[in-house]
Amino acid sequence: MRVTAEGLDFDYRSWGHRGRKKVLDALTWTVEPGVTGLLGPNGAGKTTLLSLIVTLLPVRGGRLLIGEHDLATGTGRSRARRELGFVPQRFSLAGELTVADTVAYAAWVHGLDRRVCGEAALRALESVDLAGLADQRTRSLSGGQRQRVGIAAALAHEPRVLILDEPTAGLDPGQRLRVREVVAGLGEDRTVLISTHLIEDVAHLCSRIGVLAGGRIEFQGTFPELEALIDDTSGSSAYGSGFERAYDRLIARVGERP
Repeated sequence: MRVTAEGLDFDYRSWGHRGRKKVLDALTWTVEPGVTGLLGPNGAGKTTLLSLIVTLLPVRGGRLLIGEHDLATGTGRSRARRELGFVPQRFSLAGELTVADTVAYAAWVHGLDRRVCGEAALRALESVDLAGLADQRTRSLSGGQRQRVGIAAALAHEPRVLILDEPTAGLDPGQRLRVREVVAGLGEDRTVLISTHLIEDVAHLCSRIGVLAGGRIEFQGTFPELEALIDDTSGSSAYGSGFERAYDRLIARVGERP
């Protein structure tokens, strides 16, 4: 199931300036099935774009579709929510609940019949390799395990589109590796969109990349295609990889526009 943005605009009233501040400017982008990474500098509008996709913000200009569901309409938003799973960068878990009950509750919140929520929770936990911790209370989990519980909760109603905001932020290297392994498997049969600042996540997970800058998707393509945008990125330097330098150059070029 694709996520399609066509001429998407979004602005808000800025109390520090007169008028309104434009965050997204005629943004056009298609996210295909598989794992896609969303990169961009702080303040580029990544959180706003994700919030629009998961229906936390209203579509005010342009079009935004989840499959064929138009998020500018009430019916479209309602139907799209059944196909969407979302893991925000920060979320809390009820420490007294077991892992299985936490995920079962998420399934119920997303509209599953109460009688099938337990089975749905176990399937979701198996998909993130946490079935062995189903009866453990969430307060005892490590950071990486908590993140995987969050992903399982987002998967319990079997969405076809999964949105992850900074899924490995704050995790140690071993935990990041495990979360990446889980996410890579999830992209085999659904659309997964990851917003991240970590180049390693993009390099190891994403078949395609979108770079958001100046309110628009300034690049969409593969990891090697971004490196190839400039001539001096073959290989790494003492300060960063070719990909990092190509990304930095792209962002700088956007900033130089009149």
